[in-house]
Order: sequence, then C-alpha cells, then structure tokens
Amino acid sequence: MNNTYINTNTMKTKAILIAAILFVAFGSKSFAQDECATLGSLYTAPAKAGNYEGALPHYKPLVDKCPNWSMAVYQYGSKMFEDLIEKGDKSKIADLEQNLAMRMKYFASKTKEGRELANIAQVKYDAGVGTKMEQFNAFDAAFKKDEETFTSAKSLYTYFSLAVDLHDEGKKDIQEVFNLYDTIIDKLEKEEIELSGKLTKLIEKEDAGTALSTKEKKYLKNYETNLGAYGKVKGSVNGKLGILADCPNLIPLYERLFEEKKNDVNWLKSAAGKLNAKECETPMFFKLVQQLHTIEPSARSAFYLGKLAERDGNASKAMEYYNQAAELETKPKAKADVYFSIAENMRKKGSLSSARTYYNKALEQNPSKGIAYLRIAKMYADSANNCGTTAFEKRAMYWKAAEMADRAARVDGSIAGTANATASSYRGYAPSKSDIFSSGKAGQTITFNCWVGGSVKVPNL
Repeated sequence: MNNTYINTNTMKTKAILIAAILFVAFGSKSFAQDECATLGSLYTAPAKAGNYEGALPHYKPLVDKCPNWSMAVYQYGSKMFEDLIEKGDKSKIADLEQNLAMRMKYFASKTKEGRELANIAQVKYDAGVGTKMEQFNAFDAAFKKDEETFTSAKSLYTYFSLAVDLHDEGKKDIQEVFNLYDTIIDKLEKEEIELSGKLTKLIEKEDAGTALSTKEKKYLKNYETNLGAYGKVKGSVNGKLGILADCPNLIPLYERLFEEKKNDVNWLKSAAGKLNAKECETPMFFKLVQQLHTIEPSARSAFYLGKLAERDGNASKAMEYYNQAAELETKPKAKADVYFSIAENMRKKGSLSSARTYYNKALEQNPSKGIAYLRIAKMYADSANNCGTTAFEKRAMYWKAAEMADRAARVDGSIAGTANATASSYRGYAPSKSDIFSSGKAGQTITFNCWVGGSVKVPNL
C-alpha cells in the first residue's frame, strides 16, 4: 500500500511538472508572439503612412527578434531605405542590401529576386554610387540571376546605356554591346507581347459591349501604362545605340569579321538581323544570308532571302520564301514578322483582304505589333470611296479606320504618338456633328458591304 501511495504521488508530481513545463513553453510562445506583434505595430504604423523617419528606430529591434514575423517588414524596409537614400543618406545602401538578404532568407518563395536586385542596382546608379563598370556589373548580375522578374523598363535601359558608355570609354567590345542590344530588345518585346495579349482580350471584351469590372479596368490601365513605358524604352535603347549600329559602321565591321565568324550561326543571325533592320544596301547582307541558309537553313534565313527577293522586285519568289519561313518559324515574334512581310507584299499588290488576313495573323502572334493595326487603318481609310452608297456612309469608314489607329496606340507605346495623330486625322475626315444631325443617323449602325465588311456605330450627339 505504501508503494502504491508512493507511485501515485510520483505520477502526480510528474503530471504537475509536465503541466508546468507546457505552461511555461506555451506561455513563453504567447509572450513572444505578443512582443512581435507590438514591435511590428510600432514599425508598420508609421511605415504605412510614409513616415520612414518614425519607422526606422523600430526596424532593427523587429528584425533582430522577429525576422520572420511578416514579409511586409522587408517590403516596407525596401521603400524606407530607398527614400532615405534618395534624400541623401547613402549609408543606407548597405541596409537596403541587407534588407533583401533577410527577405531572401525568410521569404525567398515570395520574392522576385531579379526585380529586387535590379531595383538595388538602379538605386545605386541614381545615387551615383560606384564606377560605371561596378554599376553595369550589378545590373548584369541581376539580369543573369533572374531574367524572368527583371522587368523594369527603366532598369533595362540603364543596363544597356551603361554598356554603351563603357564601349565609348574603350572598356567594352562593340560586339558585346550588340549582343546585349539583342538581349534587351528581345526582353522588351517579350514583355510587350505578354502585356498586349492581356490588353487585347480586355479591349475585345469592351468592344463587344461587355462592361469591365473595376479590377479589369485597373488592369487595363496598368497594361497600357506599362506598354507605353516599354515602347518608349525601346526607342531610347535604339537611340542610345545610335551611330554604332548605322550602316557605315556595321558594313565594314561585318566585312572585317566575316571570314572569322562565317561558321558562327548566332553571329550570322545577329549580323544579318542588324543589316536588315537598318535596310543597309550592301552585298554583305546577301553574303551573310546565303551563308546562313547554307549551314543552317531556317525560318530566319528563308525570311531574309524573301526580303532580298522583294528588294530585287521578285514578288513571287519573295512570297515563296516567306511562306517557307512561316511554316518553319516557331517563335511568335519572328513568326509575326514573317506574316507582316507577307501582308505587306499582298497590300502592295492590291490584295487588301488577303493583306488584312496576314496582318491579323501577325497580331495573333505578336499582339503588340501596332504597325499592323496602322496598316489596316490606312487600307480602310484608302477604301472609303468604295465602301458605301452615300457620301455619309463613305465618310463613316474613317471612324472604322480611326478605331484601328486607336488600337495601335494602345498596344504599342513606340508608335503611340503617330497612331494617335493618325486616328485624330481620320476622325477629321469622318462626318461632323452637323452632318450627323442632318442625316438623322445618330446612334445608328452602318454596315459596310465592301471588302472591309463589319460595321461602325454613328456617335450619339
């Protein structure tokens, strides 16, 4: 009986000890959580309001004791340190870098590293920190680390601009600059294609008479803004490349390097692409294309041979090569270029309906190819006198032409200025308010029975 009593007491004692330990453990955990919440509140409250001077004293205590409390700690930290650096405190650059290191440690799966690294590189550049080579290397490391999320139009331009500056100082070879140019342009156009595809779906939904949700309207605005930025940066990148890529510089460069590089497919593609883009009139272009088609027949080499045939006035041969290129090509942007060239060929021959078909095929592959919409707009405008039985109906075609020009401006920031001016010009030829009033057709739909087809709604007064 005494043994039973002793065992019972021992069990009770153990139970009390376990309960005490659990109480201390959970109590400590609860206390720690409460402390983190308090420290977090002290930091995030002023940070949310943009009061970074007020938030700064609470940042270090929070990350020291509760580093994984919330990703918001590091999101606000990035904004806070950027603000302080912009105000002149360059010592905070180290804190900005450490802030990203901490975020990557605790929230890597939720962090777009390329974007963040590019952002830090841009902050350093804007603050004038480091040599040009150091600045370039920071962007280069960010791009190579995570190209997918390196999407800032401003940083892509800075990255390329530094390369050109370093070439001008004799610190980078011109071929390296050309290679980076190809990379940056491809990246910009990839982003444009993705955004314009999303934008086009919303525009088509809107045009079909379906009201967009508040969220969709926000997306639409953001897509248009970002497309405009990418378009402007493309123009700036081409401007920065400047005379380095003009025909008088390209031709002797490629003539000098041809024997050395003639079996390098990537070099041949790049060289032929630049001569084609600049429309350089030189036998070297034919030489490059023939060599490319010999060692690696491809959609691209067939496309270039089509351009040469077209340049020589052999439209049928050009179409043969273009169709071959279209069948072989797999990359959307390149396929769009082929379809666009076929459309141009058709348009020049007066086959307007076929031309539109191929312009639309180009847009299916590359929705940001605004020039295709502008070409369709011009064909519509040029057909005004042949579409409609009355003067009012004929002039109504200019509304349809203006719609296409508007679409060009929305999907392609690089030609937005030209496209908007073109749309405005077409609307100037369309029926005026007094014409609409006199006709009594306000709000009515006019259907076109010519090759254009479709209809247009007369504006309400």
